[in-house]
Amino acid sequence: MGSDVTAADMAACMSRSYEVQQLAGGVDLCLARVEKVLAGFREIQLLDWQSPAGRAYRNSVALQEVALGRARVRLEEALASVRRHAQAVAASAGNPAGRF
Repeated sequence: MGSDVTAADMAACMSRSYEVQQLAGGVDLCLARVEKVLAGFREIQLLDWQSPAGRAYRNSVALQEVALGRARVRLEEALASVRRHAQAVAASAGNPAGRF
């Protein structure tokens, strides 16, 4: 009887799964915002500004774009991990050995 899955256990797992799915949605939203900012970097390059200050500005923007691109990769990896965890939590709802 100790290994029987009760309705309360299943409900708790489903609730956890929903919470993790909500987290995935938040990470996905952050990823979309990062993509929008990256697109904005292309718009603020000021390519007509050919002075040394213009080149310095473009270099600075390019460095920020690279850093944000790296953050985007980490967010994509985090999103994949959170989605996998949500699936694992949902799958554990029907598995007595997988309860938390």
